[in-house]
Parts: sequence; C-alpha cells; structure tokens
Amino acid sequence: MEHVFGYPGGSVLHIYDEFFKQDQVKHILVRHEQAAVHAADAYSRSSQKVGVALVTSGPGVTNAVTGIATAYSDSVPLVVLCGQVPTHYIGQDAFQECDTVGITRPCVKHNFLVKDVKDLAVTLKKAFHIATTGRPGPVVVDIPKDITANKCEFDYPKAVQMRSYNPVVKGHLGQIKKAVQLLQEAKRPIIYTGGGVILSDAAEKLTQLARRLGFPVTNTLMGLGGYPATDRQNVGMLGMHGTYEANMSMHYADLILAIGARFDDRVIGNPEHFGEEQRKIIHIDIDPSSISKRVKVDVPIVGNVPDVLDEMLKLLDEGFKADAGLADWWKQIDDWRGRDSLRYKQSDLIMPQFVVEKLYEVTGGEAFITSDVGQHQMFAAQYYKFDKPRRWINSGGLGTMGVGLPYAMGVRFANPEAPVACITGEGSIQMCIQEMSTCKQFELPVKIINLNNGMLGMVRQWQEMFYSKRYSQSYVTSLPDFVKLAESYGHVGMKIEKPEDVEPALRKAFTEYKDRLVFMDFIIDPTANVFPMVAAGKGLTEMILAEDL
Repeated sequence: MEHVFGYPGGSVLHIYDEFFKQDQVKHILVRHEQAAVHAADAYSRSSQKVGVALVTSGPGVTNAVTGIATAYSDSVPLVVLCGQVPTHYIGQDAFQECDTVGITRPCVKHNFLVKDVKDLAVTLKKAFHIATTGRPGPVVVDIPKDITANKCEFDYPKAVQMRSYNPVVKGHLGQIKKAVQLLQEAKRPIIYTGGGVILSDAAEKLTQLARRLGFPVTNTLMGLGGYPATDRQNVGMLGMHGTYEANMSMHYADLILAIGARFDDRVIGNPEHFGEEQRKIIHIDIDPSSISKRVKVDVPIVGNVPDVLDEMLKLLDEGFKADAGLADWWKQIDDWRGRDSLRYKQSDLIMPQFVVEKLYEVTGGEAFITSDVGQHQMFAAQYYKFDKPRRWINSGGLGTMGVGLPYAMGVRFANPEAPVACITGEGSIQMCIQEMSTCKQFELPVKIINLNNGMLGMVRQWQEMFYSKRYSQSYVTSLPDFVKLAESYGHVGMKIEKPEDVEPALRKAFTEYKDRLVFMDFIIDPTANVFPMVAAGKGLTEMILAEDL
C-alpha cells in the first residue's frame, strides 16, 4: 500500500497521528469523502494495485457510500477504512455514530466491525484478500476509536484462509471442451467481452484467442480496451449507444462467447427481443451468480477469465479450423459497417464528437481517459479508440455523476508520468469540483475537457425524444465562469468557442501547460445528441440512427 485517500475526523485521529509519524504510506487529503473513495477506486481501476480510502464516522461514512456503491457496481477491488465511535458507545446514539455495517451491507462484497485490537491485523489481511480474489469488490472495515487507541503485538499474516470463502479459479475442463467444440462449428460467431476481462488482466489472452479464431469482437462500456479498438476484428461497443454493426452482429450471431460480461439491460435491450434468434451461448465468469441471471446460457464456465482462456488456447492449438461460413459472416458485418453509424453532422458550432476525436489525435490514443456520466461519457466511449486495458475509467454500473475529476486524481497517483484527461460536462463537474483544490495541493496536471452545452445533456435528449420536448429541470441557467473558477484555484483556464480553435487549445494544454491542470471549457452545440440509440424496452435491431431523424 503506497497511497491512502482520506479526510480526517474525530474517530480516526489516532490513525492520522500515526500518518504524521511515518513517510512510507502517502496520505492524499481530498475535500470530500465521496471523492476519497472515487479516487481510490480509479487508483485501482487504472493499475494492479488496491485502492484504499479512510473516512471518519457518521457523515464521513455516509458521504463515502456513493463511492462504495459505485465500486461495487463495477466490481472494483477497494478497501475502505471507517472510523467508528468507541465500542462502549455503539448503539447509544453517540455523536457522529451511524450503523456503518448496516448501511454499507447492500453495496459491499463484505464488511467487518473490529471489536478487539488483536483482530485488527488479520482483519485487514482478510479485507484485502476478499477485495482482490474471486469477483473483486469493495470491503469496508469499521474500526471503533478505542480500538485504534489500544496496543498489541503486531502480527500481520502472510496469508489467510476462510472456510466459507473459496472462489473457483480453474474452469471445468469438460465445459471448456464443449465450448471449443461449439467454437469450431459456429458460422456466425461473436466474442462479447466486458469489464471482467479488464479486471482479471486477461486482455492479452483475449487478443490471442480472438486472433486465433478470427471472430468479430465487441466490448461493453466497461470492457473498452480489452481488445484493441483499432483492430479490424473489433466491431465496436454494443448496447444502447453501441455501433450498428456491433448490435446487429450480437443479435444475429449463432454463437456468443461471453467473457467477463453480464448481459446487462443496457447491452442486450429487451430480453424477449434478444431471445427471438436461436443461438448457442458460452459464458465465462468468475461469479456463478452472474451466469444465466438475465439470459439462459448453454455452456456455463465458472472460473478466472485468463485461466479459462489459457485452457481454450491449448485446446485450439490442437488443430482448430474455423467454419467455412465465417467469410460470409464477415461480408455481412462489413455491409453493416457501411452504414457508418457514428457519422455526425458538422456545424458552425463545436461538435462534442469532434472534440473527442481531436483529443484522441493530440494524445495519440495514449492518455488515460476518465469521464463523468452523461452524453459526454458516451461520446468518449464512441470516439476515443482504446487499444489498451485500464485506460478508460468511468462509472458504468451505477452511473455516478461527479466521478470524473476524483477519478483523474486517482489515475494520476497510480500512473504518475501518464497523461490524464477528464471528459466531463458542466453538470457533472460541479458535483465534485472542490477537488480542484486537491489537485492544486498535489500539483496534479490533469486536463479537464468540459463539453459545455449549458444543460443536462442526456436528460435533455430523453426529454426531447420521449417526453415531447418538455424540458423539465434540464437547463443549467446559473453556470459559473469556469475559466475564472479554475484560475481561482490556481490552475489554467481556457474557453473555446470555435471549431478551428479546438485542436490548438488541446495541443497547448498538453505541451505548453504539460505540468499544469488545465480546465478547457468547450462551448458545444446544445442540440447534439448521442446516436445510435436503442430506446428503453426496444431490441438491439431497433436502433435509432442520426440519419433516421
């Protein structure tokens, strides 16, 4: 453990006193507990390290719950240390007391209440073990103040074993053989991958398998970067705002190889529509509860993704030959690609898609990109081509506005030499904008790409399309001057209003101001919408394309 993101308070002052006495673990002082957990979350997502957050009792814990739930939804390994009132005060409605275990139980992989200082070391070992093994997730350790005041001989175990917790790692060989047989017989296959590929560090194995098979690959929002976006076999992201070719391939495939994905509602649309086509489904996942949860599968394989893919590659090396019909399948996919579903209209105003395309060009596709939640998130996913894993950091499952800036902080601490850009909107950025103070304290040179359309874009888009243009509370009519606000925090601010100024501004931010935080306020076309789009309750083939309007 190298970094801890936190905010002090009465019940954790003994811990903070120990921080003062050492310099091995660096504490990062945030300005809000929610940001502490988000930063620790991104620290984990963008590296192979475990993020750690430290918050005080009562409101410190409740402020952290949004961050904990965000990490839980996306299966991110995290350890959150929470202060608690002294043991003898628990249950007495003491000052800043709350039931941390009860409040967090629905949104953690596990939580602990430490009742004896002698149990503290082994509990922390268990917390890290549980967070990182099996299907990863956040673990909360609730520590009363008197426990942190007591002393005992330090004994941190090298390993722990828990009788009730033994996640499966190796997939069943018989099931893997069945899967390989189906792969050899498929005429219209597709490989459908999710965040499990990223979290298990299976991107390299996936790439080997996909290229060995010659099958098309589609990624979920959380799976971007698991297979190179610029590779011809990648048909793009699928789902609500996926490409035409990805959604059509997914719907009409006769075999789906699902890897570390969960057939989310935003991915397959209406399950009844999805079930209209006859197909075989192979599903690889570390979590047995995710298999056949929404879609019935034919060959379930429970196991760690890279281990299972390794076994598949060994079996394929024994003489795999793709079905002759694969060439016809690729011809059909190329026809679907011809629709160019990500094409967008040009305008005298700045188009948000154009900004993301230029950001990709300026950074050479090498930046870590964090995003908030909304239209800008989808534009980032659609137009920034991720060829590497752990470069795309966003809240997929919970859809938490406000994560972008603290995510960028966490990424930068985990990857201190890397370029980091936060793509956000004028609504989302204000939810954790106080973290610009943290960025100043620690001199974090992140670049904020604010796609400013003066309204809550995704809300406005839905109201335009499905609520007869009744724009209820989607306007943001009292926006600050973001340039002056950035400057007041000691950073660089830019306002960009013309398309021809987009690329120069980005290049200046990443070169002349390489070592400074730069807040770029791009005033974009307020009518820009995200397409393609699968409306709620519709099927994957019922996409709305920009050309249809």
